[in-house]
Amino acid sequence: MSKTPSKRTQNSEEELLLDEYRFDYQKAKPNRFAALSETQRLTVVVLDEDVAQVFTTSESVNKVLRALIESMPHSANGEIS
Repeated sequence: MSKTPSKRTQNSEEELLLDEYRFDYQKAKPNRFAALSETQRLTVVVLDEDVAQVFTTSESVNKVLRALIESMPHSANGEIS
């Protein structure tokens, strides 16, 4: 037995959404908290187990890495060479 296509028309996603889920982007306001996220960027790095045993806090990792970076030679444009 073969199925025949339904005579029903398919609704668009817009028609399926309830009114409370429809968002008017023209009325949107900028996020007042967005500037806070730009001031401090956080990058997560997973350390190998043996390294993590030495560096138990983010402060200890940062302290050693900053000292290492300062001891490396820099080029005229500030990049580490």
